[in-house]
Amino acid sequence: MNPRENIMAILNREQPDSYSDIMPTIELIMDPLFMADGSLPDENPHPDMWGTMKMWKPGTPGPHPYITDENKVIKDIEYWQDQVKFPELAGYDWTDAVAQANSVDRRERFVGSFMPTGLFERSHFLMGMEDAFCNYLEEPEAMHDLLRAICNWKLDYIDEWCKHIQPDIVFYHDDWGSKRSLFLSPETWREFIKPLQKEISQEFHDRGIIYMHHSDCYCQPICTDMVEIGVEIWQGAIPQNDIVQIQKDTNGELAMVGGVDGPAIDIEGLPEEEIRAEVRRAIDTYCPGGRFFPSIANGCCFIERNNEIYLDELERYGKIFAEEHPITK
Repeated sequence: MNPRENIMAILNREQPDSYSDIMPTIELIMDPLFMADGSLPDENPHPDMWGTMKMWKPGTPGPHPYITDENKVIKDIEYWQDQVKFPELAGYDWTDAVAQANSVDRRERFVGSFMPTGLFERSHFLMGMEDAFCNYLEEPEAMHDLLRAICNWKLDYIDEWCKHIQPDIVFYHDDWGSKRSLFLSPETWREFIKPLQKEISQEFHDRGIIYMHHSDCYCQPICTDMVEIGVEIWQGAIPQNDIVQIQKDTNGELAMVGGVDGPAIDIEGLPEEEIRAEVRRAIDTYCPGGRFFPSIANGCCFIERNNEIYLDELERYGKIFAEEHPITK
């Protein structure tokens, strides 16, 4: 099997050659809007396309919002329409993105688009987390209107993708919680986020795009909702969730990527066998439930030596498990 065939075998409950992470099989296309929205790793705050100030400290995996009372985009949710300037979608040169997509052999790998900063994240990027929490509870009408507008913009962005590169899969990013809980209560999430996320999901499906949602946090209370929305793959299933129970609750309809406790094995001087044991634990525990791609939810260990051991064991034991646990129809 080539890499794409192996991933599709796991997704379709067929016999794979190996249980492995899905991410290395995806060629994420750096489209011009994504590239224009980048930040420099120089420890200085820079505005993104929406006006949110972000700071990327060297040695960290990416930029984070740097929001103060003075620089927040939305200072009064009642007047958000006067304060938010939606990025233009037209007029960009897609030549490099098209060339990158055309260079991918889609028989062997997936062409992927990356959509960071989902509905919830964009809401708190625009006003700060504290204001966002307060406004979800105290100004629901304005928050509904703001999220509706953000959703519409994302739908137009998806249209731009499909005009130029027609991705096979989307890596959609919206962290909905911490390692211990959701940021919004399930009821609030269902009121504000779920209906619009279902529209975005439907757009992916109508365009023939696999919807993979990244949220490397505790999402267990809304996992059946994720199935209802149409999330096909949840990337970020950290073991602080009861993954086996989620597999039962969703009847296996929610494919998952994760399970390996990254922070637990990303420790200087950790014995090699402890790293390998954690990889085997994840595969032994979660792969029997089917449609599971073992990995570290955030992608890797940041300590190079630990990451090399993790990847070696994932490849080695992923093949052994597949051989010793054949799928019978």
